[in-house]
This record gives sequence, structure tokens and C-alpha cells, in this order.
Amino acid sequence: MSAIADVARLAGVAKATASRALSGRGYVSEATRIKVVAAATEIGYVASPNAASLVTGRTKNVGVIIPFISRWFFSEVLESLEQALLAEGYDMTLYNLPAASAERDRVFEYFLARKRFDGVISVGVALSEAEVDRLHRLGRPLIGIGGPIRDVHTIAIDDVATARLATEHLLSLGHVDVVHVGGDPIDEMDFQVHSQRLSGFYSAMRTAGRSTDGCFYPCEFSMPGGYAVGLAVLGDPRTRPTAIFAASDEIAIGLIVAARELGIQVPADLSVIGIDGHPHASMFRLTTLEQHPRRQGRLAVSALLTELARPAEAELNVDGYLTVLPTNLVIRASTSGPRQPQP
Repeated sequence: MSAIADVARLAGVAKATASRALSGRGYVSEATRIKVVAAATEIGYVASPNAASLVTGRTKNVGVIIPFISRWFFSEVLESLEQALLAEGYDMTLYNLPAASAERDRVFEYFLARKRFDGVISVGVALSEAEVDRLHRLGRPLIGIGGPIRDVHTIAIDDVATARLATEHLLSLGHVDVVHVGGDPIDEMDFQVHSQRLSGFYSAMRTAGRSTDGCFYPCEFSMPGGYAVGLAVLGDPRTRPTAIFAASDEIAIGLIVAARELGIQVPADLSVIGIDGHPHASMFRLTTLEQHPRRQGRLAVSALLTELARPAEAELNVDGYLTVLPTNLVIRASTSGPRQPQP
């Protein structure tokens, strides 16, 4: 088996220099680093993670807790986290965190507490006070995505402002009969995503002097959910709205499919706008507010690495603050002014 001494001999450098070049700790010139990496690659040398951990105090492993894996937003963030961590030489251990339960307690009491991580990233999880305390007691950096967490740097969008902007877009086109199709508050996501987007819709409608009575239709947060509600809401031409703000692109796409089945033209008869920036949005020519989940993942890794780069003698930074990322309106062919009545 190849050893660090073999790498140093082939590269023509001291053993300590080869170790610094491969660990990234301590200065070596870029030319030397390239030469050492090439030598290690040539002879198939792989550093022992356990040995490196004893020297550096680092495991090169990050724990990630997440409530869903298959849903689009979470899978996008997760893939971005993995790519960014691998690029920095870190492994990732994933915990699919269930709702409040004995299984969830075990993740915090056993796995996160007893396994060694350099840091933890929480994706879309509203941690309880007790869970935050447990994670802080680990003495490792904690970064959040999705909403505010006490004493933690978190990254999120402003769901209220984003929903307000989506609704204002429809109102600015001249629509009067506007409704919101969104997640059911009974099946609320962490950080109250459903309620906050509904609140943004109500805020825009009231500011414009529009009634909000009977303007909200709850549904499952998915394409089938939007499709099912779309058939019900759009089926009667006497009560059919001219515009819909959907709480997600997947709901919006389901609504568009339902409209097509009912012979309703989008956007001539019905305007639809969503939130997300889903990959299928352009295929359905969907107007949307993009929230860039992959960027959120990259920023979370960057923030974690910044904490890890602090000198060992420095106190861990537990000053929590929220980085609010902007969303951007992408106007496509699913929205237009309402059809003018025939004379």
C-alpha cells in the first residue's frame, strides 16, 4: 500500500510538504501542490481519513438534516450541497428527518450527537428549542436553509413578499377575479410556507382594494394537487376566475393541464403564475418567481466553510442572522391581460 513517504519521494519534496499539499493545511506553492497531487494520483495514494482526523481535528464530514428527499426543491438543494461539499473534499451524511416522533428524537440524541461531524446543515427544518440546544452543544457550526433558527445563520427567501409580487403581477395586467391555489394550512410545511404565501396574496389583494372572500383553494403541494383543484375551480364558467396565483410551479402546472382538458386557453381565458423556477416551468411557458434552490445550497456550504475556517482558538460564532435571497420574476406566456368582453 502506498504511503505519504512514497508520494514525497516521487514528487521530490519533504514528507511534511507532501502532507500539507494533500491536506490543504499549511502553505505550499501551487506548483508544488500540483506536483504532489500528480504523484499521489500516479501511485494511487489515498489519505487515511482517520489519520487525517487525528492530525487536523476534522472528520471532513458534514451532517445534513432534511424533511423530504423526493420533492423538487429539497432534491435540488440536496444535490447542490453534495456537489459543493465534494468539491471541497467533504463527505455528506444525510438524515431524512421525520416529523415530531421517537425516530426524530433518536436522530438528535444519538446520530448527530454521537457521530462526528465538522458541521451540520439543516434544510427546510424548523428546529425546536430543545433541538437547537442539542446541536449547539455539539460545538460545531450549524447552518440553516428555509427560515430563521435561533442563533443560527440561515438562508431563505421572503415567502410573503414573493407571493405579494406574484399577485401584483396578475393585478397589474388588469385582472379583477384573482384566486390563490396553495398548500393546505392543515398540512403546513416548516417555516409556515403555505400560510406565508397565502398572507402575501391577501396583502396584495387588499392593497388593491379587492375582496378576498372565497379566493383561496387549498390543495396538495404537487402537480396532481393542482390538477384536481383546477378541475373543480375551473369547471363552472359562471364562477371561473380569470387569473390564479399558484403557491408553487408544480401546482401551477397541474392547473394548466386541468385548464387544457376543460378547453380553457392559457393565457387568453386564464392567467397562471407560480413560485419556484421548476425545470418544467419553461416547457409549460409558465410565468414564475424563481427562488434558485441550488444557489441556496451553495451559499449554505460557503457559510459553513467560513465558520470552519475560523482559528481553532476562536469561539464558535453563534450570532444568528437571516440571509434573505431575492427572487426574480420570469414572465412567460401563461400570463396576459384578461380577455376583453365582446361588444
